[in-house]
This record gives sequence, structure tokens and C-alpha cells, in this order.
Amino acid sequence: MMWLQDLFLLLNLRGLLFFTSALLLLVYFLNKKDPPNFPPGPPPLPLLGNVFSIEAQQPHIYLTKLADVYGNVFCIRLGRHNTVFVTGWRMVKEAIVTQADNFVERPYSPMVTRIYSGNSAGLFFSNGRVWRRQRRFAMASLRTFGRAESSMEQRICEESRYLQEAMEREKGEPFDPVPLLNYAVANIISQIVFGKRFDYSDSILHSMLRNLTEVAYLEGSIWALLYDSFPALMRLLPGPHNAIFSNSKCLEVSIRAEVERHKLDLDPSNPRDYIDAFLIEKHKRSGELGFDDENLVLCCLDLFLAGSETTSKTLQWGLVYLINNRHIQEKVHAEIDAVIGPTRRPSVADKPNLPYTDAVIHEIQRMGNIVPLNGLRMAANDTMLGGYLIPKGTSVMPNLTSVLFDKNEWETPDTFNPEHFLDADGKFAKREAFLPFSAGRRACLGESLAKMELFLFFVSLFQRFYFSTLDGVELRTEGITGATRTPFPFKIYARVR
Repeated sequence: MMWLQDLFLLLNLRGLLFFTSALLLLVYFLNKKDPPNFPPGPPPLPLLGNVFSIEAQQPHIYLTKLADVYGNVFCIRLGRHNTVFVTGWRMVKEAIVTQADNFVERPYSPMVTRIYSGNSAGLFFSNGRVWRRQRRFAMASLRTFGRAESSMEQRICEESRYLQEAMEREKGEPFDPVPLLNYAVANIISQIVFGKRFDYSDSILHSMLRNLTEVAYLEGSIWALLYDSFPALMRLLPGPHNAIFSNSKCLEVSIRAEVERHKLDLDPSNPRDYIDAFLIEKHKRSGELGFDDENLVLCCLDLFLAGSETTSKTLQWGLVYLINNRHIQEKVHAEIDAVIGPTRRPSVADKPNLPYTDAVIHEIQRMGNIVPLNGLRMAANDTMLGGYLIPKGTSVMPNLTSVLFDKNEWETPDTFNPEHFLDADGKFAKREAFLPFSAGRRACLGESLAKMELFLFFVSLFQRFYFSTLDGVELRTEGITGATRTPFPFKIYARVR
């Protein structure tokens, strides 16, 4: 009789699974109707949506090509949720500049909520009054301890010297430049946030940068997409997505140690860096508007991530493109030699006299495409975009790749061409569709500092070295895409000029 009981149990289990599946499908089909005049998009699978249609290695390219089929405003369903993608310079400008106030908030993200402990949201994922106050405070701190200080230019030039010395110690042998570039760039934001620089051999610096690199990749990977689409399931499953949370926790531990160190010798009348300033403000506000220890750690994490990842990766792409285009590297050398010479330290004041070099740096940012997709926004109210209705609460993703490679804005969008940023007289020319730092209310808050770093590091390196790679090798330009886009591993020679 036991087999009859087992058979009965099996039939009941199958019936339960069938009933559950049918109920889920019914709920899906009842809820899947989009409002009238909603943006079109590829047909989604029941329950799963389009998440498995997205090309995992180069999602920004796949999403850009979808605009050729569905237009510059289209919808992708991720799990049960719609995300509207906005493509091309004109439409992206409409969303994040013209309608900036309507598309300034961030939508709910299960992944972000887990990383940021639910209550605190740092600088990049907070909303409302907390976001506005924390952003203003961070920008004021960057002005005080960063770009507005006359000493910041000197600090970058000094760090450039440390970087040059590290490259010279390679003694003409092929080496991986990525760790050295990471250390140098991280030391600039470290001096602003932590009030100190690290030696390039420091194990804490190595650990923080290793975790940052992993987080920056995974947060923009298919694993993060799956987690946000199916959080209840993904929380239970093993996989690379779990490293997002473990690496973030490791970073928080390191930053928390710095915060505690600052508390020991804090002088309210003489703040040394961002952490000091935050602790002083926290005492005045008693936790109001995000001024608490937990949010301080998360804000530091955001500043360190944004202040090191993007600038370092831009310099990495600079080496790739100038090694692959030797004639452009030679023209950069010639202009630097003519304006600065071989020994004088570069200055930001040299920029107007180096139009070709400035154009090259901008073209590196365009082709390097460091942040391919920008961050998600949320419609604050019902609005129209590209002739379509975007209901209140809809997630909207501006596609920056589609702007930097817009065929209507760039003469040779798929070719590395510094002439994009030069006029007929060879003078530097600004381009409206140049958006590597995004635009509008959520534009990169450290843009001015990043521009100073890029210029001074780049000019210092190419003033000192001629860069090349192994004979017969052309460096790859496809890139590895996460939240940021990085070159494939490569080795170079740095020959002192």
C-alpha cells in the first residue's frame, strides 16, 4: 500500500506544481498589459521577460542596436518590471537635461538595498532631500579638499612623479600598467576622503582596489540584472552575484577603520578631509539627512569607487589607443615638447596651448566609453518621451554608448579620431554630444577633478615615455563590460624619452 501512498503524493505534488505554474502565468498575462501609447520593445517571455535575450558580454551594444528596430525609446521587460531605454543624443538630452527634474530619482533595486543595508543609500542611490543634501555636501568637500585648492594640482603632479618612477623601475621590460595606474589615481581621491596617500606596496590599498574592481564589474553584469529581476530566487542560489555583497562588505570594513581612526584625533576647528568634515556635520545634525556613521562609510565607498575606477580606466584606454595609433602618439609628443619641453612639470594652465593633446584625451574618453549605460532613473510623473507615454514610477535607462557613438553627431563614430574635437584652425572644439560624465542633475559630481587628473597624468606620462607593446601585437579594443568598461589585460614597454 505504500506505493499507492507514494503515487498519491506524487500526483498531488505534480498537481500543485501545475496549479502554481498556471496561476503565475495567469497573473502574468493579467498584469502584462502596457498602458496605451507605451514604448514598444521585443516580445518578452512569460515571467522571465527579456533578461536572457540581453547579450552578456557587450550588453550596451546589443541595447544600442535594438533602437534600429524599435526606435530611440523602447521597453525591455526584466522579470516582471519594465525598463525604458533612451537612445541617441537628442532623446537622451530630452530625458536627463530638458526633463531633468522628472528623471532625477533612482528606482528601487533589491541589489542596492542589500548592499546599502536598506536605510542608508550613500551618494549615488539616495533620493529626495537626503540625496540633495549629501550631493551638495560632497561637492563642497571636493571644492575644499580637492579641485579648488591650489595644492591639488601639485598633489596630482607629485603622484605623477611616483607613477613615473614606478614605471622606470620596470627597466624597459614588458609590464602590466593597470595596477600602477590604479594606485596613482586612487591616491588622489584617497587624499581627499582619507587625508592620506598609500605607498604602492600597501596591502590595504591592494585589497581595496581588488574589491572595487570586482564590484564595478559585477554591478554591471548579467548577474546583477538577474538579482534585481529575481531577488528572492537569486538570494538563495550560489553564483558570482554573491561576490557583489562580500566585496562590498570588505570595502566597508576598510573604510570603517579609517572613520574610527579619524574620530581619535578629530579637530572640529580644522577638518583635514571629507571624513573629518562629515563627522563635524554629523555632530551638528544628529543623523538628520543621512549624517550618520553608516551613511558616511557608504558615501566614502561611492566616492572611492567613482574617483578611482573611471579615471584609471580612461588612462588605460589612453595607452591602448595611442599604442595602436603610433602616429597620434608622435603628434602628442611633438606638441608637448614644443609647449612644455622635456623637463618642466605640466600645469593645467598649459591646456589651452595643447589643443591636439586635449582633443586626444577627449577622444579617448569617447571611444573608451567608460560608463556605457549610465544609472537607472525613475519617472516622477506621467510624461511624454519621444511621442510615447512614460507612466509615473517607470524605470528609465539613458544609454550613453548611443550618445558617444551617435552617427548623427560624430563624423567617424567608430574610428579613433581626435579631429572630432578640433576645428578647421586646429583649435580645440567642444562637442555637445560628449557625455562621458553624463549630464543633468545626476551628472558626475567629481567631473572637474577628474578632468584635472586626466590632463595632468596623461601629459606627464607622454612627456616622459614612449609607449609600445610586444612586437606584432595590436591591443584589443572590444573591452570587458560591467558597470564600467575596461580593456582586456595587456602589457606594455615604457621607454624613457
